[in-house]
Amino acid sequence: MAADFYAVLGVSKSASVEEIRKAYKKLSRDNHPDRKPDDAAASEKFKQVQEAWDVLGDAQKRQQYDQYGTTFGPNGPPFRGGQRPGGTSAGPIDLGDLFGNGQVDLGDIFGNVFGGAGGAQSPFGRQGGRKPRAAKGEDISAEIEIPFAVAAEGGSHEVQLSRSGQVERLSVKIPAGVGSGSVIRLSGQGQAGRGGGPAGDLLVTIKVAPHSYFRREGSDLFVDVPVSVSEAALGAKVEVPTLSEGRMMVTIPAGTSSGAKLRLRGKGVLDHKTKDRGDLYVIIKLMLPPKLDAQTRELFEQIAAAAPYDPRTDLW
Repeated sequence: MAADFYAVLGVSKSASVEEIRKAYKKLSRDNHPDRKPDDAAASEKFKQVQEAWDVLGDAQKRQQYDQYGTTFGPNGPPFRGGQRPGGTSAGPIDLGDLFGNGQVDLGDIFGNVFGGAGGAQSPFGRQGGRKPRAAKGEDISAEIEIPFAVAAEGGSHEVQLSRSGQVERLSVKIPAGVGSGSVIRLSGQGQAGRGGGPAGDLLVTIKVAPHSYFRREGSDLFVDVPVSVSEAALGAKVEVPTLSEGRMMVTIPAGTSSGAKLRLRGKGVLDHKTKDRGDLYVIIKLMLPPKLDAQTRELFEQIAAAAPYDPRTDLW
């Protein structure tokens, strides 16, 4: 049974030319093969819409259709696929207006409709089927473990990756202040693009190796510094390490207890957002001799008698 062209376009038999035109444009756009390349129902609908417009968009054909239905007369040829006879027409549809720009490749638009899956030649002189579109290549993900100092101060580190079937090594620039879990994006270092599209990106996840004595919290550093009983009691100057400036002398105030924190401003890690450095905290760890000889024990007994002190007073 031939399709009802008014029903195909979703308009009434009394619809104006402009109403028919709007319906045709909307349905053509919604069901175009470029929008729904693998939708057989949409492709069939698209062809029906073209046939309906071919008839209802022409004043003389529409009049004959309204009078005779799907043929010019009882034995006449069908409307579909025929050449338009002369007469007043609703005018051609501007494909640029239909698809939103003034430059439309007709072979690209109708290649799927007339060329089909078999790739037959379209009436516009192009091979049927959709031409391949440019697409960005896939991203590659990788993880590297970098030294503590490189993460804090910045530098470079190699990453090994498989790209296009080949194993490659790339040097990754590490900005100062990165932490574990940070991701560095290298644009264009992923898989190759398709159809002339750009290459994907390389996403490198950072894992920071632990340091032998520094600990890090944000942009601040912490280091444990052991001191003797006499140094803590009497005060002293001791060497402490820094991450980027070597060793420096720090004064231990007399009477310093184990666990006390001494802050060295600006000796921490560079914050890549504020461009300021954090601080280095020296944590005092009071250390006793592993063994006490008789003379040392006697001296401690004298100290205990001369300066009795209970550090747990009023503690609990």
